[in-house]
Amino acid sequence: MIFHMTVHSNTMIRTTNLTVWRAWRSLMSSLHSGASSGPGSLNTSEEPSAVSTEKPPHTPVMLKEVLHYLDIQPAQVVLDMTFGGGGHTKAILNAVPEVTVLALDRDPTAISLAQQLAKEHSGRVKPLLGRFSELESLLSSVKPASVDAVLLDAGCSSMQMDLAERGFALSKDGPLDMRMDGDRYPDMPCAADVVNTLDQQALASILTAYGEERHARKIASAIVEARRVNPITRTQQLASVVAGSFPAAVVYARKDRLRRPAHVATKTFQALRILVNDELNELHAGLCAARTVLKPGGRLCVVTFHSLEDRLVKRFLQGEDLSNLDRYHFSPRKQGTRKEKVSEGKREGGSVHWLPLRRKVITPEKDDVRDNPRGRSAKLRAALRR
Repeated sequence: MIFHMTVHSNTMIRTTNLTVWRAWRSLMSSLHSGASSGPGSLNTSEEPSAVSTEKPPHTPVMLKEVLHYLDIQPAQVVLDMTFGGGGHTKAILNAVPEVTVLALDRDPTAISLAQQLAKEHSGRVKPLLGRFSELESLLSSVKPASVDAVLLDAGCSSMQMDLAERGFALSKDGPLDMRMDGDRYPDMPCAADVVNTLDQQALASILTAYGEERHARKIASAIVEARRVNPITRTQQLASVVAGSFPAAVVYARKDRLRRPAHVATKTFQALRILVNDELNELHAGLCAARTVLKPGGRLCVVTFHSLEDRLVKRFLQGEDLSNLDRYHFSPRKQGTRKEKVSEGKREGGSVHWLPLRRKVITPEKDDVRDNPRGRSAKLRAALRR
């Protein structure tokens, strides 16, 4: 079995910090007993897909580069592991005749768009609702080593960020949710459950591990103090709590890659989103799935948006042992001293499974960043399945 994660566990938390793991188990118990008051337990009847289908499609990141490195030929089979708004899939369908796209996404909203696209391209698009870790069952009818190309566009989609009710963006006031699966798993914690239940030490560990936040202890302390007065259930409520723990001049002192002011709570939101959606374990499961389904000579393109994701992808393609993911994500200063490899996973010149199509990571061109600022932090890695 290459898929190690289940819906009801989070092994990365357990291996990273025992305090966080125990707090998470306590959180799960309270949710199952109906004790939670966050939007994960109160708003399970919402159907965001009905609203989000009216949004314009997002701009796919590094589309030109993705199409170049995938090098898809007529009548081939492509697995788009993160369909999202369908931008990459639509470009593939328009560029290559008779190609078949297996369109996977964990968000029911995205799958509704994939189903619409399937009607427009009869027989060429096959929507698959599920997570990376559920691909084994979803692709049970697909033979191993039978897919020609795989695209994995990690992270949060523009549709999710643009909808206030999904709770991903700190600039839009909405319920503090952040679940990419929508209401597929109503008993799973949302971001509000996390900030209102975990203790200060656990919150600080999460912000450090998943947000690489230097001020994690200060922010965690502010969250605990604020929730003693009122539960934190809204996105801008959380953003205000984080901002309130800093002097006013510091709130927008951080800069993004375009040198624009970035809110001091940005890394906090990233950390909560990664935790709630178990993104790093899911990314690893997706990479393992790609290795299984790709035929020899098949191509893999992976787009990441922050250092944790890119570090994981880089080391996976190098053949390193990722069975203990905390070694590769939570101590970046020690990366140069890590020498543990999969004994059979390395060969002279790289991994036994992958041949890099380009030695250095690929980043967006200046014009692309100007036209699509959300893709400014994107990194693309491309490899050939040996």
